[in-house]
Amino acid sequence: MKVATVGLDIAKQVFQAHGTDNKGKTVFRRKLRRSEVRKFFAGLEPCLVGIEASGSAHYWFRVLSGEGHTVKLMAPQFVKPYVKSNKNDANDAEAICEAVTRPSMRFVPPKSIAQQDLQCLHRVRSRLVACRTQLVNQVRGLLAEYGIVLPQHVGQLRKGLPTILEDADNDLTGFSRRLFGSLYEELVELEKRIDAADRQLQLAFQANEDCQRIAAVEGIGPVTATAIVSAISNGQAFKNGRQFAAWLGLVPQQHSSGGKTRLLGISKRGDPYLRTLLIHGARSVIPRAKNKVDKRSVWIVDKQQRLGTAKACVALANKNARIVWSLIAREQAYRPAASDPTNFEIIDFSPQ
Repeated sequence: MKVATVGLDIAKQVFQAHGTDNKGKTVFRRKLRRSEVRKFFAGLEPCLVGIEASGSAHYWFRVLSGEGHTVKLMAPQFVKPYVKSNKNDANDAEAICEAVTRPSMRFVPPKSIAQQDLQCLHRVRSRLVACRTQLVNQVRGLLAEYGIVLPQHVGQLRKGLPTILEDADNDLTGFSRRLFGSLYEELVELEKRIDAADRQLQLAFQANEDCQRIAAVEGIGPVTATAIVSAISNGQAFKNGRQFAAWLGLVPQQHSSGGKTRLLGISKRGDPYLRTLLIHGARSVIPRAKNKVDKRSVWIVDKQQRLGTAKACVALANKNARIVWSLIAREQAYRPAASDPTNFEIIDFSPQ
């Protein structure tokens, strides 16, 4: 019997496949070793294959697409409601098979190898920055036990620690000086690796027109621009900027019933790394807005006065996300409009 749809529950070594015909009747349930997956799907006629967007999903998208199948990736939270009874691999595969056929299902856009390379660089840089922050906090905490207090900024520690180690009048012993000296060397090495990652991101930024286009928006630099492009490519996975902002979790949660609307804090869905970068970028813009007279800055100041700085940062991040999607999806250049703080003027650079 011809297979129309297959749900594939991927794992490290043991995969589970569930196949149905065009009427939804189960055709097979099959457990596959990792080495058997490609050969098994090569023996099937082209069909619709559903996969949860978890670890290695984009790799299997490329593999199975190469065998002629139509592959769709779905967020695990959208598949969960279709799981019947207890959770196991066979039931998960069946749920995936059913979910992928739903006309209202939202699918995850697949990533190219170039996008994955860029995202890998971002993830490595993010880990290095987190390690540096952890190291700085630890050194400051340990120094405080010797009565030495340094300001929080990493630059203050980088500048002050060598002086502290050379000061013979403080309470540091020979042992502790050697220990803090090794921690300082670790900090220097971490900063070298972060600088190397930043240089690679700068090269990727300069080589990509979309990155340069969206970096014209105030509050978005090379790091944020490359992170956005590596995550959404040309933005065609979203119908509009509102969907992109909602995907990033920059919109309120809603718990409404009986015609009564109740809005909560932001949903925090989607990519937390992108959301963090956009909010931090907005946080760098807001303090400077009060010294400007353009209508975008007036809008920012009004939001800050009415809602507070934290909510104003989220509001500006939401606005920037919508603008960014429009610039990428429509291949247009950004130019602020002086007449309306909620709109922006665009120039079409797409080939005629």
